[in-house]
Amino acid sequence: MTILSIYFLVTALIYSSVGFGGGSTYLALLLLWGIPYTIFPIIALACNIIVVSGNSFNYIRAGNFNFKLLVPYLFGSIPFALIGGSIQIEKELFEIILFFVLGIAGILLLINFRSYGNNSSSYKALPLYFSFLIGAILGFVSGIVGIGGGIFLGPILYLFRAASPKHITTAVSLFILINSIFGIIGQLTKNQNLIEIKEYFFLLLSVFIGGQLGNLLNLKLLSTKTLALITSLLLIFIAIRMGYNIFIF
Repeated sequence: MTILSIYFLVTALIYSSVGFGGGSTYLALLLLWGIPYTIFPIIALACNIIVVSGNSFNYIRAGNFNFKLLVPYLFGSIPFALIGGSIQIEKELFEIILFFVLGIAGILLLINFRSYGNNSSSYKALPLYFSFLIGAILGFVSGIVGIGGGIFLGPILYLFRAASPKHITTAVSLFILINSIFGIIGQLTKNQNLIEIKEYFFLLLSVFIGGQLGNLLNLKLLSTKTLALITSLLLIFIAIRMGYNIFIF
């Protein structure tokens, strides 16, 4: 489990540096490690909360919170994250959904990674009904799989140039945080045996350390654009690995 802890730490470090939580990659790692399927969505969501809590606090303190940008997505996502989290699906279907989640998120992020360094002042907010719809879809998928949904929301907002990079990054972190909280609540309605979760406390400690290091990495060493590129390549690599295990191995 030492190696898994290191992977979690590195994942938290990379994802937190661009405002993400890393839930999709935690899930893939837990799946590859053979952790009991019934509990690892909760583990991944808890790791998300730990990582993005620090990010969200720092971004808000820096004055980067855009209330009007975030709220429509939350109104759509919160109820559907609860509904999605309460749905029980078979492990085989879960693996396929996660494979597509990783692949699509990686491709979206790869297409848009250059936007993470773009400080152009030309932005246009999306219509409220469209924002609500996006939030609802992401919330539902997030609840079922056990992710925060920000890995999709970020590239979508950049694609449509919905706000400045600093406002998007803050909105994505808060979206992940709130979605993860309600996703856990939904997961807890399944009457699962949660005693086993305490055996994986060390993973929560690893992502806490990784998240703090990621904040430092973002502030001091690499550009956000470079970090977004690294994150996209990591997602695509893990998706390919999962696809090989599901469809070929």
